[in-house]
Amino acid sequence: MRAIPFMAAAILATVTAGTVRAEDVVTIYSADGLHDGNPSWYGNQFDAFTKATGIKVQYIEDGSGGVVARVSKEKSNPQADVLVTLPPFIQRAAAAGLLQPYTPAGADALPAGSKDAKGLYVALVNNYLSFIYDSAALPEAPKNFAALLAPKFKNKLQYSTPGQAGDGTAVMLQVIHAYGNKDAAFDYFKKLQANNRGPSASTGKLTALVNKGELWVANGDLQMNIDQMKGNPNIRIFFPAGPNGERSTLALPYYAGIVTGAPHAENGKKLLDWLLSKPAQETVADVALGLPVRTDVKPTGAAYNNLMKHLAGVKTWTPDWDQVVTEFDADVASWHAATGS
Repeated sequence: MRAIPFMAAAILATVTAGTVRAEDVVTIYSADGLHDGNPSWYGNQFDAFTKATGIKVQYIEDGSGGVVARVSKEKSNPQADVLVTLPPFIQRAAAAGLLQPYTPAGADALPAGSKDAKGLYVALVNNYLSFIYDSAALPEAPKNFAALLAPKFKNKLQYSTPGQAGDGTAVMLQVIHAYGNKDAAFDYFKKLQANNRGPSASTGKLTALVNKGELWVANGDLQMNIDQMKGNPNIRIFFPAGPNGERSTLALPYYAGIVTGAPHAENGKKLLDWLLSKPAQETVADVALGLPVRTDVKPTGAAYNNLMKHLAGVKTWTPDWDQVVTEFDADVASWHAATGS
């Protein structure tokens, strides 16, 4: 996901001017994407939550790994109440003891695969890995991963760094899935490095580079990229096929949990209840341009149909995130060894 420095991110805090009592505040650290657009899903929900409860929302965002790293650094003196990030970073946060058990109201409407068995986190918005290309430079989308090895893509291709960005980690997992084994996948990354412009901790900033032709191809995620298309008319979404000709993409939900030792844990629980409520989830497709996680919310309309149009002919799959977490450090090390970055 996109990453911005925390000093800059703090400016994004959604706080009503004036003196705010400490007990009337909730702080959320979130991977970026859900605060994008005007209106944004987060913006709408935070405003409605504050109006209904009197609790002001302080919002800080960064990349998926960045928000978890900040919570980890603050472990002895927690500042955040709610953590929202992508897998496998939410699972790593849970394994590190950074999250406390809480079952939000409405969690019974979530499928078993969308909530942690120990109650440490739940899915908030469903999403998928995607790729983008510059339609002004390329007449059509690259058909497969192998096509990206062509010399014409030298310095015209960039993807966010596995281990730092949630979307970049998803690229690594998707290539492993597409190529069927890790040896073949990391051999592919080694070859692709000849065209890669270099590491990037941020996914979101790549979109503007693709839109103006500095890059021709980059990675992203479906919710974010669809939203960005409104301001970046040259970008198009695609899903490259693997060696077997199958186009596929992995599920990449935003997950949320309550931070261990949260200074305003009860307010955090109220906010998480609110974001998972049926009324809030009913606006996910239209405003967030993602997919609701509740099984009792059935989206319709133009935004939902557009999401489904992009996913037509694409097989979706879900990694075993527990296994991903177990092998995460070794896989990221293998990626670094293969790419020399």
